[in-house]
Amino acid sequence: MFGDDDLLALSGLQHIAYCERQWALIHLEQEWSDSFDTVRGDLFHARADTKGYSTLRGFRCERRVRLVSHSLGIYGIADIVEYRLGAEGGSVRPVEYKVGKPKIEDWDRIQVAAQAMCLEEMLGLSIDEGYLFYGETRRREKVDIDFALKKRVKQLCQRMHSLFEQRKTPLPLRSHKCRRCSLVDKCLPDICGVDARDYLKRMGLEL
Repeated sequence: MFGDDDLLALSGLQHIAYCERQWALIHLEQEWSDSFDTVRGDLFHARADTKGYSTLRGFRCERRVRLVSHSLGIYGIADIVEYRLGAEGGSVRPVEYKVGKPKIEDWDRIQVAAQAMCLEEMLGLSIDEGYLFYGETRRREKVDIDFALKKRVKQLCQRMHSLFEQRKTPLPLRSHKCRRCSLVDKCLPDICGVDARDYLKRMGLEL
């Protein structure tokens, strides 16, 4: 079990699933740069980020719900948590808003699964589904919170805590994901594999 001072941001799971170096630059080195995608995402979240609640189709929908899991060592905020009204034994599901469209990769599903696991620990119940709402399609995508997805969340949480304890930023590695990363100018992926001695020699300098 992790103490309050040892908790890491739940949002970091999506970062580390995308790229370990991106996670380290944001959460270890406190680096951040806005891009068109990040600004668009902030604007899209404006309504969901207004604290309060509403009722819809038999659910009480609470916005900006604080989450914590001391077993995983994470904390964060869910965009929306839906509680089924009048359901015997209770029925709860997290809903995460995303500005883009559904992805083949599991980055977004990992975030929803982590939210569900926090709610399970906080409320003492089992949650087997969550939802992603995408701005481009204006549709919900159901996320099955199964054993494999929970296992992935646990592995990523362990990796985050390991890197945090080591205070270690992984070396840059160029990939297709760098094109959409807002931190590409701070990450400098093209320096990977560059020999400093050879560079200085070509510049007529000595190390």
